[in-house]
Amino acid sequence: MPPHLLFKALSRVFQALRIYVNRELEVLEETLTNIVPRMVPGGRIVVLTYHSLEDRIVKQVFKELAKDRVPDPTNPKSTTRAIVPHIRVLTKHPLEPSAEEIERNPRARSAKLRVAEKV
Repeated sequence: MPPHLLFKALSRVFQALRIYVNRELEVLEETLTNIVPRMVPGGRIVVLTYHSLEDRIVKQVFKELAKDRVPDPTNPKSTTRAIVPHIRVLTKHPLEPSAEEIERNPRARSAKLRVAEKV
């Protein structure tokens, strides 16, 4: 195996171990879930992710906190009931760096930005 491919593979293994040992994905989800109730109405949260596992968590947490309907266990005839959402997602799709920005900063190529506002 060429040295550059071995280095790339070892880097990914190290990254996976670091994410697991530090509980980075769990901490991200807990932080997002716990910070939104502490925000003032109109306050915005901006999250910049660098790999798909992080981005998926941010997307799912934002989606859950933006729900305006939930299952209603008290009313079998109605499948859902209205609730007040915690946030409004301002970026339907994540913002990604332009080709020019990636050329200036190659590390930005995997970055994704999501924004939500407290309601």
